[in-house]
Amino acid sequence: MYRNVINELINWKMSPYRKPLLLLGARQVGKTYILKYFGQSFYKNVAYINCDHNERVKDLFTEDYDIDRILLSISAITGETIIPGETLIILDEVQELRRGLSSLKYFCENAPEQHVCVAGSLLGVTMRHGESFPVGKVNIIKMYPMTFDEFLRAKGKDLLADLLRKRDWDTLRGTHTVLIQLLREYYFVGGMPGVVSLFRETNDANIVRKAQDEILSAYANDMAKHTTPTEIKRISQVWRSMPSQLSKENKKFIYGVVREGGRAKDFELAIQWLVDAGLVLRVPRVSTPAMPLNLYEDISTFKLYLLDVGLLGALAGTPAELLLMPNNMGEGKGMFTENYVCTQLVAGTGRLPFYYSRENSRLEIDFVVQYGTQIVPVEVKAEENLQSKSLKTILQKHKDLTAVRFSMSPYREQERMTNMPLYGASVCFTD
Repeated sequence: MYRNVINELINWKMSPYRKPLLLLGARQVGKTYILKYFGQSFYKNVAYINCDHNERVKDLFTEDYDIDRILLSISAITGETIIPGETLIILDEVQELRRGLSSLKYFCENAPEQHVCVAGSLLGVTMRHGESFPVGKVNIIKMYPMTFDEFLRAKGKDLLADLLRKRDWDTLRGTHTVLIQLLREYYFVGGMPGVVSLFRETNDANIVRKAQDEILSAYANDMAKHTTPTEIKRISQVWRSMPSQLSKENKKFIYGVVREGGRAKDFELAIQWLVDAGLVLRVPRVSTPAMPLNLYEDISTFKLYLLDVGLLGALAGTPAELLLMPNNMGEGKGMFTENYVCTQLVAGTGRLPFYYSRENSRLEIDFVVQYGTQIVPVEVKAEENLQSKSLKTILQKHKDLTAVRFSMSPYREQERMTNMPLYGASVCFTD
Protein backbone atom coordinates (compact mmCIF):
# COMPACT_ATOMS: atom_id res chain seq x y z
CA MET A 1 0.00 0.00 0.00
CA TYR A 2 1.24 3.45 -0.91
CA ARG A 3 2.49 5.64 1.94
CA ASN A 4 3.24 9.35 1.67
CA VAL A 5 6.41 8.89 3.73
CA ILE A 6 8.06 7.31 0.68
CA ASN A 7 8.79 10.82 -0.59
CA GLU A 8 10.74 11.61 2.58
CA LEU A 9 12.71 8.38 2.17
CA ILE A 10 13.59 9.24 -1.44
CA ASN A 11 14.76 12.70 -0.34
CA TRP A 12 16.91 11.04 2.33
CA LYS A 13 18.49 8.73 -0.25
CA MET A 14 19.37 11.63 -2.55
CA SER A 15 20.61 14.02 0.14
CA PRO A 16 24.36 14.83 0.13
CA TYR A 17 24.03 15.28 3.91
CA ARG A 18 22.50 11.86 4.47
CA LYS A 19 23.17 10.13 7.81
CA PRO A 20 21.91 6.76 9.04
CA LEU A 21 18.12 6.97 9.16
CA LEU A 22 16.00 6.18 12.20
CA LEU A 23 12.35 5.58 11.22
CA LEU A 24 10.24 5.98 14.34
CA GLY A 25 6.59 5.27 15.04
CA ALA A 26 4.17 3.38 17.23
CA ARG A 27 3.93 -0.35 16.77
CA GLN A 28 2.08 -1.59 13.68
CA VAL A 29 2.00 1.69 11.74
CA GLY A 30 3.85 0.06 8.80
CA LYS A 31 7.54 0.87 9.36
CA THR A 32 8.88 -2.53 8.27
CA TYR A 33 6.67 -2.67 5.18
CA ILE A 34 7.64 0.75 3.90
CA LEU A 35 11.38 0.25 4.44
CA LYS A 36 11.31 -3.05 2.55
CA TYR A 37 9.27 -1.48 -0.24
CA PHE A 38 11.67 1.47 -0.37
CA GLY A 39 14.69 -0.83 -0.60
CA GLN A 40 13.18 -3.07 -3.25
CA SER A 41 12.03 -0.10 -5.35
CA PHE A 42 15.04 2.22 -5.18
CA TYR A 43 18.10 -0.01 -4.56
CA LYS A 44 19.69 -2.96 -6.34
CA ASN A 45 19.48 -5.12 -3.23
CA VAL A 46 18.42 -5.04 0.42
CA ALA A 47 20.29 -6.44 3.43
CA TYR A 48 17.46 -6.88 5.95
CA ILE A 49 17.84 -8.07 9.55
CA ASN A 50 15.11 -8.34 12.17
CA CYS A 51 16.85 -7.75 15.50
CA ASP A 52 13.99 -8.93 17.72
CA HIS A 53 14.80 -12.25 19.42
CA ASN A 54 17.38 -13.01 16.73
CA GLU A 55 20.18 -15.14 18.18
CA ARG A 56 22.31 -14.68 15.06
CA VAL A 57 22.69 -10.95 15.62
CA LYS A 58 22.36 -10.49 19.37
CA ASP A 59 26.12 -9.87 19.74
CA LEU A 60 26.60 -7.94 16.51
CA PHE A 61 27.66 -4.75 18.30
CA THR A 62 28.73 -6.01 21.74
CA GLU A 63 32.35 -6.78 20.83
CA ASP A 64 33.22 -3.43 19.26
CA TYR A 65 32.08 -0.91 16.67
CA ASP A 66 34.48 -2.00 13.92
CA ILE A 67 32.38 -1.14 10.87
CA ASP A 68 34.27 -3.44 8.49
CA ARG A 69 33.61 -6.40 10.79
CA ILE A 70 29.97 -5.38 11.25
CA LEU A 71 29.38 -5.03 7.49
CA LEU A 72 31.00 -8.41 6.86
CA SER A 73 28.70 -9.97 9.49
CA ILE A 74 25.58 -8.33 8.02
CA SER A 75 26.57 -9.57 4.56
CA ALA A 76 27.10 -13.11 5.86
CA ILE A 77 23.81 -13.16 7.80
CA THR A 78 21.69 -11.78 4.97
CA GLY A 79 23.50 -13.40 2.05
CA GLU A 80 23.68 -10.01 0.32
CA THR A 81 26.73 -8.26 -1.11
CA ILE A 82 26.84 -4.79 0.39
CA ILE A 83 27.70 -2.12 -2.15
CA PRO A 84 27.74 1.54 -1.04
CA GLY A 85 24.85 3.46 -2.61
CA GLU A 86 23.38 0.33 -4.18
CA THR A 87 22.49 -1.68 -1.07
CA LEU A 88 20.04 -0.61 1.58
CA ILE A 89 20.90 -2.00 5.01
CA ILE A 90 17.79 -2.35 7.20
CA LEU A 91 18.02 -3.16 10.89
CA ASP A 92 14.47 -3.71 12.08
CA GLU A 93 13.43 -3.45 15.74
CA VAL A 94 16.89 -2.06 16.43
CA GLN A 95 15.94 -1.09 19.99
CA GLU A 96 15.96 -4.82 20.87
CA LEU A 97 19.64 -5.13 19.96
CA ARG A 98 22.17 -4.23 22.62
CA ARG A 99 24.15 -1.14 21.51
CA GLY A 100 22.26 -1.15 18.22
CA LEU A 101 21.29 2.51 18.44
CA SER A 102 24.78 3.54 19.53
CA SER A 103 26.26 1.84 16.45
CA LEU A 104 24.64 4.44 14.21
CA LYS A 105 27.17 7.01 15.38
CA TYR A 106 29.97 4.87 13.95
CA PHE A 107 28.14 4.21 10.70
CA CYS A 108 27.82 7.98 10.37
CA GLU A 109 31.45 8.74 11.17
CA ASN A 110 33.27 5.77 9.63
CA ALA A 111 31.03 4.62 6.78
CA PRO A 112 28.99 7.61 5.53
CA GLU A 113 28.84 6.05 2.07
CA GLN A 114 26.64 3.23 3.37
CA HIS A 115 22.85 3.62 3.23
CA VAL A 116 21.59 2.43 6.62
CA CYS A 117 17.97 2.52 7.82
CA VAL A 118 16.80 1.32 11.19
CA ALA A 119 13.21 0.97 12.34
CA GLY A 120 12.19 1.14 15.96
CA SER A 121 9.09 1.63 18.03
CA LEU A 122 8.92 4.94 19.83
CA LEU A 123 8.42 3.04 23.05
CA GLY A 124 11.49 0.84 22.70
CA VAL A 125 13.78 3.70 21.70
CA THR A 126 12.54 5.84 24.57
CA MET A 127 12.77 3.08 27.17
CA ARG A 128 16.29 1.87 26.33
CA HIS A 129 18.54 1.66 29.40
CA GLY A 130 22.25 2.33 29.74
CA GLU A 131 22.70 3.35 26.12
CA SER A 132 23.44 6.77 24.70
CA PHE A 133 21.38 8.12 21.82
CA PRO A 134 23.47 9.08 18.74
CA VAL A 135 22.56 12.77 18.89
CA GLY A 136 23.46 14.60 15.70
CA LYS A 137 24.54 11.39 13.98
CA VAL A 138 21.18 10.26 12.57
CA ASN A 139 18.36 11.55 10.43
CA ILE A 140 14.94 10.93 11.96
CA ILE A 141 11.61 10.43 10.21
CA LYS A 142 8.43 9.83 12.19
CA MET A 143 5.72 7.62 10.76
CA TYR A 144 2.04 7.64 11.66
CA PRO A 145 -1.06 5.58 10.80
CA MET A 146 -2.39 6.00 7.27
CA THR A 147 -4.02 9.35 6.53
CA PHE A 148 -7.34 9.63 4.76
CA ASP A 149 -5.73 10.24 1.36
CA GLU A 150 -3.57 7.12 1.86
CA PHE A 151 -6.73 5.22 2.81
CA LEU A 152 -8.27 6.33 -0.50
CA ARG A 153 -5.32 4.86 -2.41
CA ALA A 154 -5.64 1.60 -0.47
CA LYS A 155 -9.29 1.52 -1.60
CA GLY A 156 -8.22 1.98 -5.23
CA LYS A 157 -9.38 5.61 -5.33
CA ASP A 158 -6.11 7.01 -6.67
CA LEU A 159 -7.81 9.74 -8.72
CA LEU A 160 -9.61 11.09 -5.66
CA ALA A 161 -6.38 10.96 -3.66
CA ASP A 162 -4.54 12.83 -6.42
CA LEU A 163 -7.22 15.50 -6.53
CA LEU A 164 -6.99 15.89 -2.76
CA ARG A 165 -3.19 16.21 -2.81
CA LYS A 166 -3.56 18.86 -5.55
CA ARG A 167 -6.35 20.52 -3.57
CA ASP A 168 -8.48 20.69 -6.69
CA TRP A 169 -11.62 21.72 -4.81
CA ASP A 170 -13.62 22.65 -7.89
CA THR A 171 -13.35 19.13 -9.31
CA LEU A 172 -13.81 17.53 -5.89
CA ARG A 173 -17.10 19.33 -5.42
CA GLY A 174 -18.70 16.86 -7.83
CA THR A 175 -17.51 13.91 -5.69
CA HIS A 176 -18.40 15.45 -2.33
CA THR A 177 -21.06 12.86 -1.38
CA VAL A 178 -18.78 9.96 -2.30
CA LEU A 179 -15.92 11.38 -0.25
CA ILE A 180 -18.13 11.92 2.79
CA GLN A 181 -19.16 8.25 2.74
CA LEU A 182 -15.52 7.17 2.36
CA LEU A 183 -14.65 9.43 5.28
CA ARG A 184 -17.25 7.67 7.43
CA GLU A 185 -15.59 4.37 6.49
CA TYR A 186 -12.27 5.82 7.62
CA TYR A 187 -13.79 6.89 10.94
CA PHE A 188 -14.56 3.22 11.54
CA VAL A 189 -11.51 1.54 10.00
CA GLY A 190 -8.86 4.12 10.86
CA GLY A 191 -5.36 4.06 9.43
CA MET A 192 -3.55 1.08 10.93
CA PRO A 193 -2.21 -0.63 7.75
CA GLY A 194 -3.06 -4.19 8.79
CA VAL A 195 -6.64 -3.18 9.56
CA VAL A 196 -6.97 -1.22 6.30
CA SER A 197 -5.67 -4.22 4.36
CA LEU A 198 -8.24 -6.53 5.97
CA PHE A 199 -11.03 -4.05 5.27
CA ARG A 200 -9.98 -3.83 1.62
CA GLU A 201 -9.88 -7.62 1.29
CA THR A 202 -13.05 -8.53 3.21
CA ASN A 203 -15.29 -5.45 3.50
CA ASP A 204 -16.37 -7.04 6.80
CA ALA A 205 -16.91 -4.78 9.81
CA ASN A 206 -16.64 -7.69 12.28
CA ILE A 207 -13.22 -8.73 10.97
CA VAL A 208 -12.06 -5.11 11.11
CA ARG A 209 -13.14 -4.67 14.72
CA LYS A 210 -11.49 -7.94 15.73
CA ALA A 211 -8.20 -6.77 14.19
CA GLN A 212 -8.48 -3.46 16.04
CA ASP A 213 -9.12 -5.26 19.32
CA GLU A 214 -6.02 -7.39 18.70
CA ILE A 215 -3.91 -4.25 18.27
CA LEU A 216 -5.31 -2.83 21.51
CA SER A 217 -4.40 -6.11 23.25
CA ALA A 218 -0.86 -5.90 21.84
CA TYR A 219 -0.55 -2.37 23.21
CA ALA A 220 -1.77 -3.58 26.60
CA ASN A 221 0.95 -6.26 26.54
CA ASP A 222 3.52 -3.54 25.82
CA MET A 223 2.30 -1.67 28.87
CA ALA A 224 2.93 -4.75 30.99
CA LYS A 225 6.31 -5.45 29.37
CA HIS A 226 7.97 -2.06 29.66
CA THR A 227 7.04 -0.70 33.09
CA THR A 228 6.43 -1.51 36.76
CA PRO A 229 3.23 -3.05 38.15
CA THR A 230 2.29 0.25 39.83
CA GLU A 231 2.72 2.22 36.62
CA ILE A 232 0.90 -0.43 34.56
CA LYS A 233 -2.24 0.29 36.57
CA ARG A 234 -1.95 4.04 36.11
CA ILE A 235 -1.15 3.80 32.41
CA SER A 236 -4.13 1.51 31.90
CA GLN A 237 -6.38 3.89 33.81
CA VAL A 238 -5.36 6.84 31.62
CA TRP A 239 -5.68 4.73 28.47
CA ARG A 240 -9.16 3.47 29.35
CA SER A 241 -10.29 6.99 30.23
CA MET A 242 -9.55 8.34 26.75
CA PRO A 243 -13.08 7.93 25.30
CA SER A 244 -14.55 9.61 28.40
CA GLN A 245 -12.04 12.45 28.18
CA LEU A 246 -12.81 13.06 24.51
CA SER A 247 -16.58 12.78 24.87
CA LYS A 248 -16.68 15.91 27.07
CA GLU A 249 -17.65 19.19 25.40
CA ASN A 250 -14.45 20.68 26.79
CA LYS A 251 -11.85 18.09 25.86
CA LYS A 252 -9.16 19.40 28.20
CA PHE A 253 -7.61 16.45 30.02
CA ILE A 254 -9.12 16.08 33.51
CA TYR A 255 -7.28 13.89 36.02
CA GLY A 256 -10.49 13.35 37.97
CA VAL A 257 -11.98 11.53 34.97
CA VAL A 258 -9.20 8.94 35.24
CA ARG A 259 -9.88 8.36 38.92
CA GLU A 260 -11.97 10.25 41.42
CA GLY A 261 -9.67 12.61 43.25
CA GLY A 262 -6.88 12.01 40.74
CA ARG A 263 -4.14 14.64 40.54
CA ALA A 264 -1.35 15.50 38.14
CA LYS A 265 1.37 13.93 40.29
CA ASP A 266 -0.50 10.60 40.19
CA PHE A 267 -0.64 10.32 36.41
CA GLU A 268 2.11 12.49 34.89
CA LEU A 269 4.44 9.54 34.33
CA ALA A 270 1.63 7.40 32.92
CA ILE A 271 0.69 10.09 30.42
CA GLN A 272 4.32 10.58 29.40
CA TRP A 273 4.66 6.82 28.88
CA LEU A 274 1.71 6.83 26.47
CA VAL A 275 3.13 9.87 24.66
CA ASP A 276 6.57 8.24 24.40
CA ALA A 277 4.97 5.07 23.04
CA GLY A 278 3.23 7.12 20.35
CA LEU A 279 -0.18 5.87 21.51
CA VAL A 280 -1.52 9.31 22.38
CA LEU A 281 -0.97 12.79 20.97
CA ARG A 282 -0.52 15.54 23.54
CA VAL A 283 -1.92 18.89 22.36
CA PRO A 284 -0.90 21.74 24.72
CA ARG A 285 -2.83 24.92 25.37
CA VAL A 286 -1.50 28.31 24.29
CA SER A 287 -2.55 31.50 26.02
CA THR A 288 -1.98 33.71 22.97
CA PRO A 289 -2.33 32.85 19.26
CA ALA A 290 0.96 34.47 18.28
CA MET A 291 4.29 33.53 16.71
CA PRO A 292 6.06 31.41 17.84
CA LEU A 293 3.43 29.34 19.60
CA ASN A 294 5.96 27.56 21.82
CA LEU A 295 6.50 30.78 23.77
CA TYR A 296 2.87 30.82 24.89
CA GLU A 297 2.49 27.16 25.85
CA ASP A 298 0.78 26.36 29.15
CA ILE A 299 2.44 23.07 30.09
CA SER A 300 -0.12 22.29 32.80
CA THR A 301 -3.14 22.27 30.48
CA PHE A 302 -3.52 19.99 27.48
CA LYS A 303 -5.71 17.61 25.50
CA LEU A 304 -4.93 13.99 24.66
CA TYR A 305 -6.00 12.24 21.47
CA LEU A 306 -5.53 8.63 20.34
CA LEU A 307 -3.05 7.95 17.56
CA ASP A 308 -5.81 6.50 15.37
CA VAL A 309 -9.52 7.22 15.07
CA GLY A 310 -10.33 3.58 14.27
CA LEU A 311 -8.69 2.42 17.49
CA LEU A 312 -10.65 5.10 19.37
CA GLY A 313 -13.86 3.49 18.14
CA ALA A 314 -12.66 0.06 19.23
CA LEU A 315 -11.52 1.33 22.64
CA ALA A 316 -14.89 3.05 23.16
CA GLY A 317 -16.79 -0.02 21.92
CA THR A 318 -18.67 2.09 19.37
CA PRO A 319 -20.80 -0.10 17.04
CA ALA A 320 -19.76 0.06 13.39
CA GLU A 321 -23.16 1.22 12.17
CA LEU A 322 -23.00 4.37 14.32
CA LEU A 323 -19.85 5.42 12.47
CA LEU A 324 -20.75 4.26 8.99
CA MET A 325 -24.29 5.65 8.70
CA PRO A 326 -25.05 9.39 8.26
CA ASN A 327 -26.48 11.25 11.28
CA ASN A 328 -26.02 8.16 13.46
CA MET A 329 -23.05 9.14 15.62
CA GLY A 330 -25.08 10.94 18.26
CA GLU A 331 -23.17 12.55 21.12
CA GLY A 332 -19.92 10.89 20.07
CA LYS A 333 -19.59 12.64 16.72
CA GLY A 334 -17.56 15.51 18.15
CA MET A 335 -15.14 13.08 19.79
CA PHE A 336 -14.42 11.18 16.58
CA THR A 337 -14.27 14.23 14.37
CA GLU A 338 -11.84 16.16 16.53
CA ASN A 339 -9.62 13.11 17.08
CA TYR A 340 -9.63 12.49 13.32
CA VAL A 341 -8.58 16.06 12.51
CA CYS A 342 -5.79 15.97 15.08
CA THR A 343 -4.28 12.79 13.62
CA GLN A 344 -4.48 14.19 10.09
CA LEU A 345 -2.80 17.45 11.09
CA VAL A 346 0.02 15.64 12.86
CA ALA A 347 0.65 13.18 10.01
CA GLY A 348 0.33 15.90 7.38
CA THR A 349 2.67 18.43 9.00
CA GLY A 350 4.87 16.22 11.19
CA ARG A 351 4.15 18.55 14.12
CA LEU A 352 1.69 18.64 16.98
CA PRO A 353 -0.85 21.48 16.90
CA PHE A 354 -1.85 23.51 19.94
CA TYR A 355 -5.26 24.63 21.13
CA TYR A 356 -6.28 28.03 22.45
CA SER A 357 -8.49 29.05 25.32
CA ARG A 358 -8.79 32.11 27.50
CA GLU A 359 -8.72 31.92 31.28
CA ASN A 360 -12.12 32.22 32.98
CA SER A 361 -13.88 32.24 29.63
CA ARG A 362 -15.80 29.80 27.43
CA LEU A 363 -13.79 30.99 24.43
CA GLU A 364 -11.87 28.04 22.95
CA ILE A 365 -10.38 27.25 19.56
CA ASP A 366 -10.03 23.52 18.82
CA PHE A 367 -6.56 23.76 17.27
CA VAL A 368 -3.98 26.42 16.47
CA VAL A 369 -1.41 25.62 13.78
CA GLN A 370 1.87 27.36 13.07
CA TYR A 371 2.08 27.19 9.27
CA GLY A 372 5.20 28.86 7.89
CA THR A 373 5.06 32.41 9.21
CA GLN A 374 1.31 32.25 9.87
CA ILE A 375 -0.72 31.35 12.92
CA VAL A 376 -3.94 29.62 11.83
CA PRO A 377 -6.88 29.03 14.21
CA VAL A 378 -8.70 25.80 13.31
CA GLU A 379 -12.31 25.04 14.18
CA VAL A 380 -13.77 21.52 13.83
CA LYS A 381 -17.46 20.88 13.11
CA ALA A 382 -18.79 17.32 12.98
CA GLU A 383 -21.56 18.08 10.50
CA GLU A 384 -22.54 21.08 8.33
CA ASN A 385 -23.28 23.61 11.07
CA LEU A 386 -20.90 26.50 10.43
CA GLN A 387 -21.77 28.69 13.42
CA SER A 388 -18.73 29.44 15.56
CA LYS A 389 -18.84 32.18 18.18
CA SER A 390 -15.30 31.48 19.41
CA LEU A 391 -13.79 31.67 15.95
CA LYS A 392 -15.65 34.89 15.17
CA THR A 393 -14.44 36.42 18.43
CA ILE A 394 -10.78 35.55 17.92
CA LEU A 395 -10.79 36.90 14.37
CA GLN A 396 -12.31 40.15 15.57
CA LYS A 397 -9.66 40.49 18.26
CA HIS A 398 -6.69 39.44 16.10
CA LYS A 399 -7.03 41.23 12.78
CA ASP A 400 -3.87 39.63 11.38
CA LEU A 401 -5.21 36.05 11.59
CA THR A 402 -6.99 33.97 8.97
CA ALA A 403 -8.76 30.76 9.99
CA VAL A 404 -9.71 27.30 8.76
CA ARG A 405 -13.03 25.64 9.60
CA PHE A 406 -13.43 21.90 8.95
CA SER A 407 -16.93 20.52 8.42
CA MET A 408 -18.97 18.20 6.23
CA SER A 409 -19.69 21.14 3.89
CA PRO A 410 -17.82 21.58 0.58
CA TYR A 411 -14.85 23.90 0.17
CA ARG A 412 -15.43 27.62 -0.02
CA GLU A 413 -13.56 30.82 0.77
CA GLN A 414 -14.84 33.63 2.95
CA GLU A 415 -13.17 36.78 4.15
CA ARG A 416 -10.34 35.65 6.46
CA MET A 417 -11.86 32.16 6.57
CA THR A 418 -11.40 28.97 4.56
CA ASN A 419 -14.22 26.45 4.91
CA MET A 420 -12.49 23.13 4.35
CA PRO A 421 -14.27 19.77 3.97
CA LEU A 422 -13.23 17.31 6.65
CA TYR A 423 -11.86 14.93 4.03
CA GLY A 424 -9.21 17.56 3.22
CA ALA A 425 -7.68 17.63 6.71
CA SER A 426 -4.56 15.62 5.84
CA VAL A 427 -3.61 17.92 2.94
CA CYS A 428 -4.68 21.28 4.37
CA PHE A 429 -1.26 22.31 5.67
CA THR A 430 1.02 20.43 3.29
CA ASP A 431 3.21 22.20 0.72
